[in-house]
Amino acid sequence: MDGTLVDTEPYWIAAEAPLVERFGGTWTHEQSLEMVGMGLEDAARILQAAGVRMQVHEIIDFLTQEVLTQLRDDHVPFRPGARELLRSLRDAGIPTGLVTMSMRSMATEIVELIDFEAFDVVVAGDDVTRPKPFPDPYLQACEALGIRPQDAVAIEDSPNGLRSSVAAGIPSIGVPHIVSLVGVGAQELWPTLDGRTAEDIVAFHAAHTEQAAL
Repeated sequence: MDGTLVDTEPYWIAAEAPLVERFGGTWTHEQSLEMVGMGLEDAARILQAAGVRMQVHEIIDFLTQEVLTQLRDDHVPFRPGARELLRSLRDAGIPTGLVTMSMRSMATEIVELIDFEAFDVVVAGDDVTRPKPFPDPYLQACEALGIRPQDAVAIEDSPNGLRSSVAAGIPSIGVPHIVSLVGVGAQELWPTLDGRTAEDIVAFHAAHTEQAAL
């Protein structure tokens, strides 16, 4: 969701440094980039190590509320082509799932802002025991959709997200945003989703399936 569907990664980054500084610590932009796509519990523990004297759940609640406040003030910045691709997939009758490490409360708010029923399944950070980069979130989504991982396509913007989908055995497309995805394991890297349709997804999957069979 964050960075692939909506451009919220800068909001998370903007919330982290002031929190660390409130407790007398220092926090760099490079440290924020390392946490892109990470599960919130893992991110909270890193912030604790940086000096934030709060419980994990308190840090998660704080960051989530900070990002939600920015979204309500600034409106949701959807990534180029993301909604249009979802619409194309829905029109083609292709089931879709959202796999995000944000809390379900945030995922629900984002999904409700899309002007059509975009997803059959939502797997959020508080729905899984092991977050990305473990394969569990994607495997859980495939199970909920009633499909095999090899019959799915994952679209990710973060290294942790790609590691999760690749580990799950899902053909994966990387759409880099804030951090590079070179060498992380995506079968293809697309510079943007703008102009992409369900036909592109079907063609990608067919090409990967053919290659895997060789």
